[in-house]
Amino acid sequence: MDYKGLAEQLVKKCLKKGADAAEVYIENGRNLSLEVRKGEVETVEEAASYGAGFRVFLKGKMAFASSNDLGERALEEAIGRAIEFAKITTPDPNNVLPDDMGMTEIAGLYDPQIAQIPMEQKIDLAKKIEQLAMKDSRITKSDGARYGEAEGEVVIASSNGLVKSYRSSACSLGVSVVAEKGDQKSSGGEFCGARSYKDLKPAEEVAAKAARDAYEMLDPRPVKTPKAAVIFHTDVGYALLGGILGAVNGERVLQGASFLGKMMGRKIGSELVTLVDDGTLEKGVASEPFDGEGVSTQKRLIVEKGLLKGFMYNTIVAKRAGVRSTGNASRGGFTSLPGIGPHQFYLAAGQVRPDDIIKATKIGLLVKEVTGYGINPVNGNFSGGASGFWVEDGRIAFPVKGLTIAGTADEMLNGIEMVADDLDLSKRMAAPTFRIKLLQIGGE
Repeated sequence: MDYKGLAEQLVKKCLKKGADAAEVYIENGRNLSLEVRKGEVETVEEAASYGAGFRVFLKGKMAFASSNDLGERALEEAIGRAIEFAKITTPDPNNVLPDDMGMTEIAGLYDPQIAQIPMEQKIDLAKKIEQLAMKDSRITKSDGARYGEAEGEVVIASSNGLVKSYRSSACSLGVSVVAEKGDQKSSGGEFCGARSYKDLKPAEEVAAKAARDAYEMLDPRPVKTPKAAVIFHTDVGYALLGGILGAVNGERVLQGASFLGKMMGRKIGSELVTLVDDGTLEKGVASEPFDGEGVSTQKRLIVEKGLLKGFMYNTIVAKRAGVRSTGNASRGGFTSLPGIGPHQFYLAAGQVRPDDIIKATKIGLLVKEVTGYGINPVNGNFSGGASGFWVEDGRIAFPVKGLTIAGTADEMLNGIEMVADDLDLSKRMAAPTFRIKLLQIGGE
């Protein structure tokens, strides 16, 4: 089907039915997921999905409706609903559509070969990774191995003359296992994602990491309650990033609900802190040529060497703030309005090895798992549960569980004194291993 042509026709129908301006967002795609447990295939699910979302504007009022049926009657009804909804909403002079006609050229977002790989090969890959993860005698149970893939197309057209589309693909592989020793049980898991099947990490690497994460946490010991250095492993560095994302959301800033709202251009972290939002990375798992409302994506420095450089905006919130959209309109699909969100959001890598950080630590905690974590985007406070390894005299001494970490964004960001070179961009939100000079750790 010519989805671009359909989108343009639907925009005209919106105008014909009375809209002053309109946007049509169409998605179509295919998803596959399969799970293997104990060498047997437990589930295989494959589904096609498609639909259209309509954003209409009438005398400054905005409304939205969607349809998962692309038949003519269903689309006409969805447009009619959107028009009727618009008549009863509150007008806002900031209700506008973007006029960005460009697209960012990004290589490697779509691999048509994924669909051509035999199902048997994908099942065998999931079975293989489970088998490899179970090789170690300390691993006693499998929580399953999973393979998933998706491919699809996004089309946006609007009454501003904007017509854009792109195709993308993705696949993922992961496994979860349990290690046991006496009455102890410890779980571990690992996954990876990529735009193409051939770019997935080797099964051996993923399986070994899952098994290691499980058995290394056996025989944990208690620790006293100290203030000490805290090393965030690259697996959990995102614990620091989530709250910062909330705090640089332009809508939160306008609402006065961000601890960073008045910090633009000021120092919020050490010189080792550079936070990047990149929608343009070649083969990037979060890259796209335009955002959820058609604005070209870009690579932006949100924090550069400790200085806050920018917030994130979609078109409507940007107009309220008197700035331009940063290409951060996020969308949950054709059934939702554009929100604000990141693309590939990460803490830039440093120049030391993770082992060098451990060797340089007299006493501290290496965090490998976090629970209930996060920086509060409103007040900047941080608290959460943690498990990992106790470090003494530059060496990993023993595993620890059930600890808590508490602090503030200010002392955490400004306390970052070492950053490793192990950044993994196969995840949408990522950080390399880094060390914070001193935090309160709650133990026994």
